[in-house]
Amino acid sequence: MRLTDDERSMLDGTEGPAVAAAMDLLVRYGEGLGAERLCDTRNVAGTMTQPSPVKAQLVREGGWNKSFSVINLDCDEDIEIPPMRVPTCQLQHGFGKDAVNITPYSPHLAEMQEEGEAFVTDLGVNVLATCTPYQVGNLPARDEHCAWMESSAVVYCNSVLGARTNCEGTASTGAASLTGKIPYWGNHLPQNRFGTHHIEAQVPLQGFQDWGLFGYFVGDAVQENRPVITGQWTAPLDEDLKHFGAATASSGGVEIYHIPGLTPEAPTLEAAFGGAQAPEAIVYGERERRVMYETLNNQGSSTDVDFVLLGCPHASLDQVARAAHALEGRTLHGDTELWIMTPRALRTEADRRGYTQIIQRAGGKVLTDSCPAMSKVAPEGTRVFATDSAKQAHYLPAILGIEAWFGTLEECVDAAVTGQWRGELR
Repeated sequence: MRLTDDERSMLDGTEGPAVAAAMDLLVRYGEGLGAERLCDTRNVAGTMTQPSPVKAQLVREGGWNKSFSVINLDCDEDIEIPPMRVPTCQLQHGFGKDAVNITPYSPHLAEMQEEGEAFVTDLGVNVLATCTPYQVGNLPARDEHCAWMESSAVVYCNSVLGARTNCEGTASTGAASLTGKIPYWGNHLPQNRFGTHHIEAQVPLQGFQDWGLFGYFVGDAVQENRPVITGQWTAPLDEDLKHFGAATASSGGVEIYHIPGLTPEAPTLEAAFGGAQAPEAIVYGERERRVMYETLNNQGSSTDVDFVLLGCPHASLDQVARAAHALEGRTLHGDTELWIMTPRALRTEADRRGYTQIIQRAGGKVLTDSCPAMSKVAPEGTRVFATDSAKQAHYLPAILGIEAWFGTLEECVDAAVTGQWRGELR
């Protein structure tokens, strides 16, 4: 790759061994990708605090500097990590200490994570602890080059915000945070952001569940390509687009989509395809909608629900409010637990508005920082869970070996109150 004088200086160690290791990683990474150069970034979203057995061993051997060096820089040397060069945030991780005795998450892991948070915040990392950093202040500008992890965040960043990022990893984001650089390839290049497939919804999309089902179809249809969406819908809410993108990145590997007249890089259908003629549309009709629903609901047979999960990606304040409204004056079934996952900053506002208290009076829990897929825990004894998230219905059965039901928020709340799944496609 071609390096600037500043980049060459970092690689040569002028700014210390950690920055040199970071630049070495980025050069190797970029050459492996076929990138010709690096580009500047001032917005990094990665993971540095998530506990694991490997990380625990590294911390025992050489402290958090050792852990960061090996895991976040792919460097085996014992080096001290300097402050972050550019604005960097921590995405979702394991549960914090406030979830101990509420979830079956290890107190040891929660304590280790707290130590990790102290280490990275001293380096300037903003511990947002959410898969939706855009909901709590990290809103990059259109065309801004970012280095983000987390598939649902990446597709939102590219599509809804019009910023530019590839789906990065733990090491590449760690290196970007210390250099302000990332390989200039993939979604950073304008020509790689135009649509490749045209998907037409011939049934109306009327809310959160419909956008999830449609996203699950789109991801399966295009895999890692770039869909352009047309069809029938009322104006989608922000949470609909969040849910849609997460579903496309679960059944497929979508990192950017366009909706003409709605997403920033697609004022028209023609613009979405870079001026080229749109290809023949892949049709999403009533049959396809039914197939997606049945696919997400064919992962078990028992209608006895032990666990209900809402908030994947992390719930917006409006979603928490809807859950509170659905639970007002009701009580959960004695054998069923309800967890609602939301960013910690939004949990604070939910407390202020009284939503948390309503949910807790019903027997539910409002939790932050993590999710069952990330922390790999569910209530003890869980055999069957219900969710309004196509992403969690896709992943959690494989991660935890449990059965899944997918439906609306209201159907999930009903399951939490009755202990039975009674959802159906309407």
